Amino acid sequence: MRVLLVDDEIELVTTLAERLALRDIDADWATTAPEALRLVQEHTYDIAVLDVKIPNTNGLDLKKQIEEVQPGLHFIFVTGHGSRNDFERGVLEAGAEYYMVKPISIELLIERMNDSLRGPDQRGEDA
Repeated sequence: MRVLLVDDEIELVTTLAERLALRDIDADWATTAPEALRLVQEHTYDIAVLDVKIPNTNGLDLKKQIEEVQPGLHFIFVTGHGSRNDFERGVLEAGAEYYMVKPISIELLIERMNDSLRGPDQRGEDA
């Protein structure tokens, strides 16, 4: 599994990337939308974990830009701000499979990533 992590909190994304690597999950990270877009142009990912609040844009807009480069990519959104209900509604409207509230449990993140990749599109290939 190859993962793209995007969050403006550098300590969070670097720690998540290191913890995923310890579990044999390849993770690249970015702290800005332009960095994230550069990475999706250079690499292929299975899933992207995006913060909702990113400087000069937001995770929902970044998702749309990433999908233009890599259609079919799976997404999980994370947030440390706002109402859970408002956030859930926005994420579901944007087409993300899951959302998580910070602080993020690495075990739960991996579980959500695996669940997302086993979604309806993947089940059809395994049958």
